[in-house]
Amino acid sequence: MKSNKKGKAKEDVEKKVDVDAATEESQETVVKEVNIDFKDKYIRLYSEFENYRKRTAKEKIDIITNASENVIQEILPVVDDFERAILNNKDVSDAENIKEGLELIYNKLNKILSNQGLKPMDSIEKEFDADIHEAITKIPAPKNKLKGKVIDVIEKGYTINEKVIRFAKVVVGE
Repeated sequence: MKSNKKGKAKEDVEKKVDVDAATEESQETVVKEVNIDFKDKYIRLYSEFENYRKRTAKEKIDIITNASENVIQEILPVVDDFERAILNNKDVSDAENIKEGLELIYNKLNKILSNQGLKPMDSIEKEFDADIHEAITKIPAPKNKLKGKVIDVIEKGYTINEKVIRFAKVVVGE
């Protein structure tokens, strides 16, 4: 009976080895399938991201292009006014009419720019601020209270929606 038990145990071990080998092969197959699935998902996700990146870059360019297009469309009437003024001023001898026409055109242009968010900086007698001013030179202050303050503005500074787009070039008192 002992030999029978040894034979049966030997058969059980051989079956178990066969089952383990089959299980190992099936596990390997499952791992390969999962790996293929992950690779597919990765490729799809990467492709979607690339498409998103390209689409947003294109939209950004379109927004910038359209923004400048709108500003240009608003400024074109001012250009037309200048052209008419130039044609009419050839025969005008009265300087007062020329001044009045230029002021009207200037006001129209100023209104368009302010509608776009452009604001001139008021710098005279304000404290010098390197974040918004560019000091051209320093001169002795005519009054003690003007030391460290802006005495004269050489070139106006401008902001659009609270962002400085051109620094004011100023003379500072010392």
